[in-house]
Amino acid sequence: MRILILSNKMPYPPKDGGSIATLSMARAFAQLGHELTLLAMNTHKHNFDIEDLPENIKTEIDFHAVYVDTSIKPPEMLTNLVFSRLPYNAKRFVSTAFKQKLVALLRNNTYDIVQLEGLYLYPYISIIRKHFSGAVAFRAHNIEHEIWRRSISNQKQGIKRMYMSVLTRRLESFEVRSLNKFDLLVPITERDGHVFEFLGNDSPKCVAPVGVDVNKYTFHFDNTIEPDLAFIGSLDWMPNQEGIDWFLNKVWPLILDKKPDIKFHIAGRNAPPKFAHHVHRKNVVFHGEVDDALDYINQYTYMVVPLLSGSGMRVKIVEGMATGRVVFTTSIGAEGLNAIDKTNILIDDDPEKMAESIVNVLSDKENTLAIAKSARQFIEENFDNMKIAANLIDFYSSRIN
Repeated sequence: MRILILSNKMPYPPKDGGSIATLSMARAFAQLGHELTLLAMNTHKHNFDIEDLPENIKTEIDFHAVYVDTSIKPPEMLTNLVFSRLPYNAKRFVSTAFKQKLVALLRNNTYDIVQLEGLYLYPYISIIRKHFSGAVAFRAHNIEHEIWRRSISNQKQGIKRMYMSVLTRRLESFEVRSLNKFDLLVPITERDGHVFEFLGNDSPKCVAPVGVDVNKYTFHFDNTIEPDLAFIGSLDWMPNQEGIDWFLNKVWPLILDKKPDIKFHIAGRNAPPKFAHHVHRKNVVFHGEVDDALDYINQYTYMVVPLLSGSGMRVKIVEGMATGRVVFTTSIGAEGLNAIDKTNILIDDDPEKMAESIVNVLSDKENTLAIAKSARQFIEENFDNMKIAANLIDFYSSRIN
């Protein structure tokens, strides 16, 4: 099968959930014997020269990249707010150069499937339809307007909240208007698939979560357990910032009361200015961007993913569980995983209950090991990347035929 994947950012290096989702699926398709072409927007935020890609990836995937300026410009934001119905989030990804490259690929090559990675590729569907008669699949990494709606509830009254409310309404309208413009829906989670159906989608769907190479994520558990907590994630993503604030203000003081020697390690890329100062608290260690996320994860037995908003699936939880980390999160953090509370993950929304859960598990080595083993087994059974990709290929083949 010949597949063209479109991405609104370079999926290499795979350091955030979206990049990991795109690259892992593309590589799995190629390793299953299919022809892969990937056209990505090369933005300032996620910039990478495709000539510097590892040779094995360049062999597997025919990579193309077009520079697109997606930087936020206040004058454009104001003009968009007053004169446009299109949400500014989506407007930033509309590019003439990207359209031209897309048209050239469609004219000069034959594909069986065009797969869009995320909402911000929607504006290109009309261009695809003019030059491609095959099936268009939308891989929904999350439900965009849901992220913003949930974040609004955590914002104080003011201009920022007012703007976010307008943007959320536009995103929801944009998302709903675009339903059924594609032929096949590929949600990251079963739950997201149901939400799209509720919003009006009637396209055939196949759930394809973000998988991992289970052989790469070897189970690692050190008998010398350090009673420390760790967080890793993109620090320019609003839900991560909100979650860290909530954890530091509501949960962390309660933990310190019971375990005054415990440390909380925070790592992530693209931290806002003065972020290190903002998170400066007793026993909090800020690492910034780390060279190897997996090495960082393996240093700590316990992970915290304290999300109050967001949508889709949290890839860092999957990676942590794959290596046998004990993950503490909220119901929104665990959303879409179908993990089992107190068996392979710990889920609490109440600050006091989360603090109590963390203190109890950190004090129980036997329970810690049981949860770690169960987490690894859960990932092996449900998030093997090759199995997920093979299932999606079967779905595509049945629909094409």
